[in-house]
Amino acid sequence: MSSQSDGVFRIPDTLTYCPWPRRINPHYEEVKAASEAWFRSFKAFGPRAQSAFDRCNFSLLCSLAYPTATKEHLRTACDMMNQFFVFDEYTDNAPPEIVRQYADIVMDAIRDPTKPRPSDEVVLGLVAQEFWALGVKSASSTSQRRFIETFGHYTDAVVQQAKDRHHRYIRNIDDYFDVRRLTIGVDPSYAMLELGYDLPDEVFYHPTVVALRHMSCDLIIMDNDLASYNKEQALEEYPHNIIISVMNELNCDLGEALSWAEDRHRSIRTKFLTLWAEIPSWGPDTDVLASRYLHGIANWVWGDYCWSFESERYFGSNGRAVQEHRIVTLMPKQFSMGEPLLVHSQ
Repeated sequence: MSSQSDGVFRIPDTLTYCPWPRRINPHYEEVKAASEAWFRSFKAFGPRAQSAFDRCNFSLLCSLAYPTATKEHLRTACDMMNQFFVFDEYTDNAPPEIVRQYADIVMDAIRDPTKPRPSDEVVLGLVAQEFWALGVKSASSTSQRRFIETFGHYTDAVVQQAKDRHHRYIRNIDDYFDVRRLTIGVDPSYAMLELGYDLPDEVFYHPTVVALRHMSCDLIIMDNDLASYNKEQALEEYPHNIIISVMNELNCDLGEALSWAEDRHRSIRTKFLTLWAEIPSWGPDTDVLASRYLHGIANWVWGDYCWSFESERYFGSNGRAVQEHRIVTLMPKQFSMGEPLLVHSQ
C-alpha cells in the first residue's frame, strides 16, 4: 500500500516481479566517456549545471535500456539521450513561443544533419546535428524514418506542455496520458532498438505489437512520474506529472493518488504479460526481428526503473536506499527558475 504522513510518502514498489532481469551493456564505461566528452564540448551549461547534468548519468539509462546494443548503436542512443535532456532543460521554464522555436531548430537539424547551423543559433541545433550525423552512419533506413517521425511528435508535444504550463492548465487523467505518451520520448527511444535491422511494417503496426508498445509506455510514464514527483512538486508550480492530474481530477490526497497509480500500474502490467503470450508469428526470419524488438521494449520498462534509483536524477545519493525502503521526504516548495537541479542528499 502507498501512504503519506508527516511530510513523507512511500513510493509504490511497482516492479516487485519482472521477468526481464537487470542487465547492463558491456560497452557502458567506454561509450559513457565518449558521449559525455562529446556533450561537454558544446558548453551547453555552466559548470554547476553541467555537474548536475553529469550526475544524472543518462549513459547509464541507455546501457540498462539497450543491454545488447553494439558499441556504435549504444553511442547513438547515449547521444540521443543527452539531446533529449538538454532540450528538456532548455525548454523546462521557457514560454511556448521560445519552445516552438527551439523545437523547429532541433527538427531542422535532424531532418538534414548535413546543413550548416547558423553561428548565432541556440546550441540545441548543433547538438542535434552532430548527434544524428553520426547516428545515421550505422542506422537502418527503417529506424531512421521512425526516429525522425517520432522525435517530431515528441518536440511538438513539448510545445503543448509549455502551453499548458503557460495557461496553468492541469489536464485530466486521460488527457494527461495522451500528451505524456509523447513528451516522455519513449517512441523515439524505441526506434533505437531498430538501429541494426529493418523491422517490417507488418510487425510494427500489428495490433498486438502496438498494444504492447502502448502499455509499456504507460508503465514507464508511471514509474518515471512516481520517481520525479518529489522534485517536480518542489520546483514547478504546475508539474507535468500523473500524480498531480490524479489528485486534481479525483480530489484526493497524495497517498490516495499514489495508491491509484500503484493499482493502475499493476493492472497494465498484468495485461501486458497476458498479451505477451498472444504474440503472433510472421515466419521464422521475421519472428527473430520481432522478438528482438519486443524484448527490447519490455526491457526498457525495467531499465528505466533501475536507472531512476541508480542515478542521482531524482533521489541524489539516496537512490539505493529509497529503492529498498521506498520512503521519501517531501521537499519544500522552491519554484526555482535557475540552473537545472538534482535532489541533493541531506
